[in-house]
Amino acid sequence: MSNVVDEIEQRTNLAMSNQLEMLTFYLSDDQLYGINVFKIIEVLECPPKITKMPNSHSAVKGTINFRGKSIAVIDLSDALEMEPVDYKNTISYVIVCEYNYLIHGFLINSPNTLINRSWEDVKSPSAIMSKTACLTALAYTDDGKTIQLLDIEKILAETIGIEEELSDDFKENIEKEAKTVNFKDYHLLIVDDSKSALMMLKSVVEKLGVTYTMMDSAVNAIQLLEEFSNDDVPITERFAMIISDIEMPGMDGFTFTRKIKGNPKLAGLYVILHSSLSNKSNVDKAKQVGSNDFLPKFRPDEIAKKILDRIHSIAGI
Repeated sequence: MSNVVDEIEQRTNLAMSNQLEMLTFYLSDDQLYGINVFKIIEVLECPPKITKMPNSHSAVKGTINFRGKSIAVIDLSDALEMEPVDYKNTISYVIVCEYNYLIHGFLINSPNTLINRSWEDVKSPSAIMSKTACLTALAYTDDGKTIQLLDIEKILAETIGIEEELSDDFKENIEKEAKTVNFKDYHLLIVDDSKSALMMLKSVVEKLGVTYTMMDSAVNAIQLLEEFSNDDVPITERFAMIISDIEMPGMDGFTFTRKIKGNPKLAGLYVILHSSLSNKSNVDKAKQVGSNDFLPKFRPDEIAKKILDRIHSIAGI
């Protein structure tokens, strides 16, 4: 039992010190890929039979039973338009993960090893590469091999779909609110390296009509905030809210939030951590570093409500 407690404490310390622990694995191209350990529930050998799902994306191989629940299995190689994993005739594996309170299985050729890296050593892919691949970051092994960190959110969006639009009821509510509130007076800073997440957030804030600045790097965002903090305009009047991802190259959202709350000039900023890392331990970590709230990704109505609640609080409505 003490070993389990020690492991949990070590992983918590990693998350609190801008560190990433990842499981590396291989797909059908024999390249090395990585996924954040905090998303993984279990790695298991793929069963020989997967129940087909009608009218699904080709990368969605079907469903398997996992702890009494039916979960979708997505072939990452197929999703990346590579040779599909031959799970029927070869030994392959499924990485079972939690994203946004939902459980998915990702079919891979084989797991490799666990490694730790500072987020400072995790790099954003080049502009050309990021346009042609579902990549969110690059890291390297001790002997210099490239580890590609996949944009799982984009893969999920393309294979099983994600909620991107506000509901009609919420749109009607916004139209009513706009008669009494000038949303353009409220400025949001949005920080996320996932294109899918940024597109969803952009759709939400543009429907609301608020002013917004989007950045794909917490390193650049903290520099911007520190520069603004030296102006005559109080920083809390400049930004009504900051919405930040957690997993980002260079600086993760936990460290970003901790730097904000640890700086007397920035500490009053209202920060929401918005992440697919939805398990309870990460929600608890978000509170520990001082974030004002936490929301799982791809829930447009919920993020819009949080924005409205913040505007109401500032306006005294």
